[in-house]
Amino acid sequence: MSILGIGVDIVNNNRLKKLVKNKYFIRRVFTNDEQKGSLKLKNKLNYYSKRFAAKEAFSKATGFGISENLHFKNIEVKSNKRGKPSINLNKSTVLFLKKKFGVKSFKTNLSLSDEKNYSIAYVIIEKK
Repeated sequence: MSILGIGVDIVNNNRLKKLVKNKYFIRRVFTNDEQKGSLKLKNKLNYYSKRFAAKEAFSKATGFGISENLHFKNIEVKSNKRGKPSINLNKSTVLFLKKKFGVKSFKTNLSLSDEKNYSIAYVIIEKK
């Protein structure tokens, strides 16, 4: 395994409390599927906080941060039926990162956790 990047981000959930009530913020940062995923949840704050932390951690792992080539909505956090999180990228982002990393293929690993006041995400990007 060859690690291309590692990123971590922690979010104070209270900092995002006002933002997640703002529909413009939600539409600007989260994909349609992420927004739909929040509809059935009681605790939307922690849901969005973890996903925001994941997007920030991923951007840090790339070494580019959120920039003209890497947008929040290009990074989608999904969970499988058992709750395991993963990162889904759109095609243009995958192509951009392959070129920048100089690889034919890469894999992302994501871990999320939260408590009452904080959400954290840890991302490892590795060459396949």
